[in-house]
Amino acid sequence: MFELIIALPALLPMDVNISPNEDGLPGIAQLRTIVGAVMTVGLILSVLALIISAIVWGFGANSSNPHLAGRGKVGVLVSCGAAVLCGASVTLINFF
Repeated sequence: MFELIIALPALLPMDVNISPNEDGLPGIAQLRTIVGAVMTVGLILSVLALIISAIVWGFGANSSNPHLAGRGKVGVLVSCGAAVLCGASVTLINFF
């Protein structure tokens, strides 16, 4: 029984410390630049979709067209969600 207590620390998993290697592959800096540019384009397109959806929502509400107004509301919500995901993507990845 005493031998089992001595061997118990050897059975537990070891503490592994692995950090991202920024120099492991060539082109990492260019890839970061490309990802940053894609995030910028995503934010710009989200703002454009928000503007268009708000216009559609306004036209639908003023013309007594509930289907068009509903589509505009959904577009506003989706574009806001896309903007939040694009803007907070780095924070979300670091959190999880």
